[in-house]
Amino acid sequence: MINYGRQLIENDDIKAVIKTLKSDFLTQGSKVSEFEKKINQKFGGKYCCVLSNGTSSLHLLGKALGWKKNDLIATTPISFIASSNCIVNNNATPEFIDIDNKTYLIDPNKLEHKLKKKKIKAVIAVDYAGHPCDWKSLSYLSKKYDFILINDACHSMGSEYFSNKKYAIKYAHFVTQSFHPVKAITTGEGGSVISNDKKIIDKIKLMRSHSMIGNSKKLPWLYNIQTTGQNYRITDIQCALGISQLKKLDRFINERRKIAKFYIDKLKDYEMFTLPTEKENCKHSFHLFPLLIEFNKVKNNRQQVFKRFLKKGIKLQVHYIPIHLQPYYKKNFKINKKELENAEEFYKKEISIPIFPGIKKIQLFKVINELKHIY
Repeated sequence: MINYGRQLIENDDIKAVIKTLKSDFLTQGSKVSEFEKKINQKFGGKYCCVLSNGTSSLHLLGKALGWKKNDLIATTPISFIASSNCIVNNNATPEFIDIDNKTYLIDPNKLEHKLKKKKIKAVIAVDYAGHPCDWKSLSYLSKKYDFILINDACHSMGSEYFSNKKYAIKYAHFVTQSFHPVKAITTGEGGSVISNDKKIIDKIKLMRSHSMIGNSKKLPWLYNIQTTGQNYRITDIQCALGISQLKKLDRFINERRKIAKFYIDKLKDYEMFTLPTEKENCKHSFHLFPLLIEFNKVKNNRQQVFKRFLKKGIKLQVHYIPIHLQPYYKKNFKINKKELENAEEFYKKEISIPIFPGIKKIQLFKVINELKHIY
């Protein structure tokens, strides 16, 4: 089965994990802090906390920032539900901002229109599919309207903005990442928060392990808690894999970009397809290859296309159902769908086709061939 995405694990990754398995510490050991240091070096942050997954990173960041009832946190509807669930799980209220219909990213103009009407405490912008948002505009708005800016960078490790691979922490106050198997690098499950704010990172590090404070060398069993926390720890086994994978990030991104170029070259002349674009001064890392199909111009609807591909051993996906269309959000929040028309139109047309390092050329031709036969 050719999946839309998957990990690439090599011998040196396996050796790194085995070495840690043979060590004294499988969790809460030195590999955790080593991985945090490597992440800071790669992405330009001063402080980092690695956690059990990208969702826990967003959850604890919101908690550390003190989100509470009646706080409005803005985000995009075109993202995985973790981007908004972290808001609700911290008792705050999500405010969805529509996407730009060319880049599929949060639209700064529509954000400012909302900022003029409502006080927004924080904005979670997502570099959807691996294309950087308009971070200069978002940073300008953050200063003008005094809100915390968060880059949910789970899709965009390895992307560049104005030739800068460390752009995320340059423009945002906080950056969250995911190391799920379909992401640019993997630890199996895992995530991180990067910031130049030591106080917030220290809070997150405390909360990831039940907020337990040990305060006696003579009595090592003694601890106290001043607030509640979670068990959102990541293991040394996972961090050993992450350290090994991080060395390969640039190579993985180059492979993804070559695959994307192949798709674009083969599909650019078909008017029923809209292909991903790359804006000037941006380098797309292609975590996803979102292909928009004019289903009214082809003989198959989306469900039929999925079934056709599955029979041929190709597993497609849709990224994403707009979050505001999920039953929970429709039931619990007042949402003006007219303000989110681009997101809904995008959803009607999008499919994600296979893109990952290690995919074979014959498999790519198989995907192309099936796409050419749906009209």
